[in-house]
Amino acid sequence: MEALDDLAVALRGRLIERARSGAATQGVLEEVRALVDREAAPLGEADRAALCERVLLLATGLGPLESLLADPAVDEVMVNGPDSVYVERRGKVEHSAAGFDSEADLMHAIERILAPLGRRVDEASPLCDARLADGSRVNVVIPPLSLSGPCLTIRRFRREGFSLRDLVTNGTVPAPAAELLALAVAGRASILVSGGTGSGKTTTLNALSGAIPGGERIVTIEDAAELALRQRHVVRLESRPSNLEGSGEVTIRQLVRNALRMRPDRIVVGEVRGGEALDLLQALNTGHDGSLSTVHANSPSDALRRLETLALMAGVGLPHAAVREQVASAVDLVVHQVRRGDGSRAIESISEVVRVAGATGTRELLAPGGGVLEPGTGRLASRLAGIGAGA
Repeated sequence: MEALDDLAVALRGRLIERARSGAATQGVLEEVRALVDREAAPLGEADRAALCERVLLLATGLGPLESLLADPAVDEVMVNGPDSVYVERRGKVEHSAAGFDSEADLMHAIERILAPLGRRVDEASPLCDARLADGSRVNVVIPPLSLSGPCLTIRRFRREGFSLRDLVTNGTVPAPAAELLALAVAGRASILVSGGTGSGKTTTLNALSGAIPGGERIVTIEDAAELALRQRHVVRLESRPSNLEGSGEVTIRQLVRNALRMRPDRIVVGEVRGGEALDLLQALNTGHDGSLSTVHANSPSDALRRLETLALMAGVGLPHAAVREQVASAVDLVVHQVRRGDGSRAIESISEVVRVAGATGTRELLAPGGGVLEPGTGRLASRLAGIGAGA
């Protein structure tokens, strides 16, 4: 198989040479077939067909990345220049033997990703976020910002996201805690999922959304659509960067504001990272409770402070005390997730938001042994009691 792959790379090089010299006169498929028939005539028919397929993928697909993206065990592909490719499998990052012949080949692969989406990168705009046809998230950074050559990161999209039951099975969350979270979502508790990069926040957010009753109207808002909600009545919104002329940008904040006019029962924001935090807080405090979102933070208390800081970035001149009061009134639960040393993800803390001496604080509900503590006498307890009464 390796010999066939090496031959495919060599034939792709000859195909490119023919195209650059103007010798190619047929379509790509015909050129590939003619090239294989001419250069690999001793091979059997089945091997020539397989070779044609490999050369075609190298010439029109993502080249050496195709085999990585075809591997269901690969969750993320990280290209740090043409000859440095890493993948994440089962939470572990490892070096891959795949690589590009040159920076030009890598740029051609990047262009093949971005062109159908109407996006592009160049020296004037060297950063780009995009999404593949299957929903996988793509980030591109090219020189002069990247000193390692063009960098490409592809986070794989799961068509069927994990459920809370799946998270229990793989050890991410204990069963009693998963039951508490399911009841909290059904009881319209507003939940903030916090954690670091790669800790699994979006996966947990997706699992939590599975507990939303099927009859509710859900509006999801993301930078790059990753959520895979199972409910039927879901409206998916995605932000848009500005075009080459610097116009046409649609931000997460604009989408949050617009979502309030769409009669949502729930609003799910993939990640809060700017002034949209204030709009989300106002939504949660004006009848849109039960919404879900994520934020980068190191602990539940840090998540609340970061939410305050992001809301202040909206630049409307609100006093800090007023923003803190909105946070305390809006958020019921903070679910904090971490990535362990072995690459696995785990929910480390489930904290209810409480008032402490006139300030906002958190109270841990996840016991050390995996059990859960009873919520206090605040808003969360009332929501859970309402679910119990309706059962």
